[in-house]
Amino acid sequence: MAASLHTSQLGSAFLGKRNGICVSTVPVTHLGFRRKTVECKESRIGKQPIEVPANVVITLEGQDMKVKGPLGELALSYPREIAIDRQESVLKVCKAVETRRANQMHGLFRTLTSNMVVGVSKGFEKKLQLVGVGYRATVEGKELILSLGFSHPVKMTIPDDLKVKVDENTRITVSGYDKSNIGQFAASIRKWRPPEPYKGKGVKYADEIIRRKEGKAGKKK
Repeated sequence: MAASLHTSQLGSAFLGKRNGICVSTVPVTHLGFRRKTVECKESRIGKQPIEVPANVVITLEGQDMKVKGPLGELALSYPREIAIDRQESVLKVCKAVETRRANQMHGLFRTLTSNMVVGVSKGFEKKLQLVGVGYRATVEGKELILSLGFSHPVKMTIPDDLKVKVDENTRITVSGYDKSNIGQFAASIRKWRPPEPYKGKGVKYADEIIRRKEGKAGKKK
């Protein structure tokens, strides 16, 4: 089913583009600002359109948007300074007003919106690696069990919206549709034994580069 978005519920009317810039009219009742035409001089990130796959459904009620796809459903509340424009299978995040706060949030909410669309349709993953003699990981049911040199193994409950896979006892893959939750859970795994700078021993992200330090030289006699 094709995605659908009701821009009439935004409380702002998208008028089109003027010299490549989004132009919208902002009503007094929605934002509390004087009615005027606003030119959205978008940020480098914010101006990028977002492609919406046919298997993703987007609905909007006021400033609350829900994104539903084959992998799950996510929701996001937009501040009043941000407006959404839908053109066929493309979403565009615009500033509804020209303020410093709107400028600061423009790129952020474009990124959050894109992550939602990609997450429910394709998903995300974060990989970690255990480095150290005897370090190992296993998954038992809904628990990730880590052996990291402590007197007892570390047991972590895997959130319902995430999947964890372990390869060769030392490579962990955390996957799901919510990029934020994936990052938080991966960070909580790494936190148990951050890589030390001398031998790189610990839990590190697969793409993480550890800045190594040289060991202290022996004292001269």
